Amino acid sequence: MSASSSPSPPVPVEGVGPSHSRSGAVVWVLALGGITVSLMQTLIIPIVPELPKLLNSSPSDATWAITATLLAGAVANPVVGRLGDMYGKRRMLLLSLVLLIVGSVIGALSDTLVPMIVGRTFQGVSMAVIPLGISIMRDELPPERLGSATALMSASLGVGGALGLPTAAFIAEKADWHVLFWTAAVLGGVVAALVVTLVPESAVRSGGRFDVVGGVGMSIGLVCLLLAISKGADWGWGSGTTTGLFATAVVVLLVWGWWELRTVRPLVDLRTSARRQVLLTNLASVVFGFAMFAMSLAVPQLLQLPTSTGYGLGQTVLAAGLALGPSGLVMMATAPLSARISAAAGPKITLMLGALIVAAGYGLGVVMMAAVWQVVVVCCVISAGVGFAYGAMPALIMGAVPLSETAAANSLNSLMRSIGTSASSAVAGVVLAHMTTSFGSLTVPSHNGFRVIMGIGSAASLAALLLAAFLPGRRVPADVGVPAAANEAAGARS
Repeated sequence: MSASSSPSPPVPVEGVGPSHSRSGAVVWVLALGGITVSLMQTLIIPIVPELPKLLNSSPSDATWAITATLLAGAVANPVVGRLGDMYGKRRMLLLSLVLLIVGSVIGALSDTLVPMIVGRTFQGVSMAVIPLGISIMRDELPPERLGSATALMSASLGVGGALGLPTAAFIAEKADWHVLFWTAAVLGGVVAALVVTLVPESAVRSGGRFDVVGGVGMSIGLVCLLLAISKGADWGWGSGTTTGLFATAVVVLLVWGWWELRTVRPLVDLRTSARRQVLLTNLASVVFGFAMFAMSLAVPQLLQLPTSTGYGLGQTVLAAGLALGPSGLVMMATAPLSARISAAAGPKITLMLGALIVAAGYGLGVVMMAAVWQVVVVCCVISAGVGFAYGAMPALIMGAVPLSETAAANSLNSLMRSIGTSASSAVAGVVLAHMTTSFGSLTVPSHNGFRVIMGIGSAASLAALLLAAFLPGRRVPADVGVPAAANEAAGARS
């Protein structure tokens, strides 16, 4: 018999909460924080080919500067989200920003691999800022502003990634590469100061003890899973290391699930997560994470391949980054439109619309690769669809979980996106590594390799559309009250 019990009622914190006049500032500060931490994903992409020389390491070892950020972000999201629900979302938001600053300073002072990995790990932990920001919005904003605000915050993940690439490329081209990390540290400091000044502490807390066993178990399982996915191509998909990591991940996560179902205060409430609306939204998040990152991996390579290949567009790193810039602006512009559609027809419809647009964008990409403007159009269409989908996901999640579990639920949703991006990186890497062509001494990904990635992205988006079709058709308000949600959770446990 399960020992699990319904969550404790939230513990109010006296004397907090913004006035209506400050709510707009809160939204933009949190969105700026989301954009800033998402920049960490693309911060070093322009210098990846030079990393082995810059850090005096092998090419395989240098990729740990990217892998460390991915792993840290995946583990931090649910852990920091739960701590935010328990001890204060603003407090954990500030801690995440402090770690971003510390990691950026370490990276700026690094000339070897180990300190760089440490710095990038701290930067990865800061990814928890996005789900924490969404949760603060739910706690603090009036209902009429919540939909557009959470849509903007959710879209900031893609906006920062798209805008970060040209910015990072420009800095890397015009200045010493360490300036990338000093810039990140300054941005983190600015956002932290704005949070201290303008963002209040949330009045909603769940209290209780932190599930240490659940946190350790989930961390081990996720690290094994994502490490196998991200490094499988380097180690060999059939190697003992890769298969051993996959097997360990399965065993550990199964045991972790057994523990979470039986502990009194779990890190992740699996019963709540198993509700159809939450489960299907999280599964769709994996697919959208896959679809969004596939574009970010394939398009820069296509743009930078030499024109002598017959299909490469011969652009510099900076020009390739600038070509992706408009897609970030499109994603930001679609956030309020996503909120309006969700308010009128429900977030399920918005999510399905986003999936259709992304599928259409990747379909266009199969045939529109011959000019830079065509690639820009394709990226903008895909980004518009991702903007719709990312705007709908927080509404779907928050409409199905208790107010006191908002940060943990949104963090789990962010984790699902991270798993999708990891899988996307692995699949795209395998496709482009195996579908190659030679031009003299140069071996590069073939034209058909890029077409296959576009086709996979379209198919993944159609899979998300199918998942979204099974979401509950009734509209669930995004500002579900604590008592009703808590009673529903209690009923599910009995």
